[in-house]
Amino acid sequence: MTEHYPEGRFPRGETSSSPQRPAQRLAASVLTFDLAALLEQVRHEASWERGDHNAMTLVKEPDFRIVLVAMKTDARIQEHHAAGRISIQTLGGRVRLKLPDQTIELPTGHLLALEAGIPHTVEALEPSAFLLTISWPAGRSATD
Repeated sequence: MTEHYPEGRFPRGETSSSPQRPAQRLAASVLTFDLAALLEQVRHEASWERGDHNAMTLVKEPDFRIVLVAMKTDARIQEHHAAGRISIQTLGGRVRLKLPDQTIELPTGHLLALEAGIPHTVEALEPSAFLLTISWPAGRSATD
């Protein structure tokens, strides 16, 4: 049974439930994930059916975040930048990152580390999935 909390409030480190997803634990001393099962889930949600990509936050701490992202062929995440260092680890497919001074392709099994604040665009060259990890400097958080 799913609990509902007043005014969108729920225990620290846990999401509320939605029609697409049950409540999830996003912060704990130990978390484990079945990435294949979660990827299958994000590829069967309404957001995936309506759009060209879908994402699920797996870990959400003040200074650290991990997001599973699935993208359809030719999907694009417009230019943006992160306030913290990021890594992108391609789980399947092939993505292209356009940076100010270079373009990098990441096929399955490749990993990119990127310094904070560097603008980049992400494009899927084929159906793709990757893990995005964001880490903020000590004493800073996603909201700083």
